[in-house]
Amino acid sequence: MQALIERNQGIPTLVHSMDEIPLEDNAQVKAFCERLFRGEIDVIVFLTGVGATALLQAAEAYYPREQVLDALRKTIVTVRGPKPTVVLRNWEVPIHYSAPEPNTWHEIISIWDEKEFSVTGKHIVVQEYGKPVQEFYDELRNRGAQVTPVTVYRWALPEDTSGLRNAVHATIRGEFDILMFTSAQQVSHILKIAEEEQVRDKWLAAASGAMIASVGPACSEALNQEGLPIDFESSPPKMGPLVKGALEAAPETLARKK
Repeated sequence: MQALIERNQGIPTLVHSMDEIPLEDNAQVKAFCERLFRGEIDVIVFLTGVGATALLQAAEAYYPREQVLDALRKTIVTVRGPKPTVVLRNWEVPIHYSAPEPNTWHEIISIWDEKEFSVTGKHIVVQEYGKPVQEFYDELRNRGAQVTPVTVYRWALPEDTSGLRNAVHATIRGEFDILMFTSAQQVSHILKIAEEEQVRDKWLAAASGAMIASVGPACSEALNQEGLPIDFESSPPKMGPLVKGALEAAPETLARKK
């Protein structure tokens, strides 16, 4: 990220905002495997490549790898984007539905609708990626599906939050022209730190005065929920287009906001 920003003539300040924490002794995963082997799961949705890999690793603590993969091959598999696609192909697990860009849960619903695949009466397992996707679950349940999320890791604040705290106060002092967000969880974490520092409202006001760049729709949704304006959203939702596009748009955007 630093090199990307520098190549595009920006001056980066990178802030460590979250750590990925695997869940050990995962009873959810064991229960998932048991239901998978009994043929009680109709559809499994893989949201991330990291999560798919973590799910298999957690399952291997209880059952042989090939037993799990064989059962997955007999299940309808849906993936949210290219990263889980690579993992599933390496496992030689067939993919029945793949969400197009920008690879959010909305596109999963859209591809099912386009292919006339009904989830009514089906038991769907969703591999979570750090936090629940409640709107997705609500939509599935509204369509008559049974939904079981399986959590294999969670996002936590880093042990050392000094970088985040410094960034919160630097934003309030107006030291940043552009705030780039690369995940929805970053929004939650920086607001948590702002609350702890008792400057949440000041940070929100200062952030609104800077240019806010989002990596994609899921991140933008989290920003919008906090009342923050999205000045630039990357399409496709990747780091390269985010950095290049945001820095190209910055002069006009910043002039308009002053």
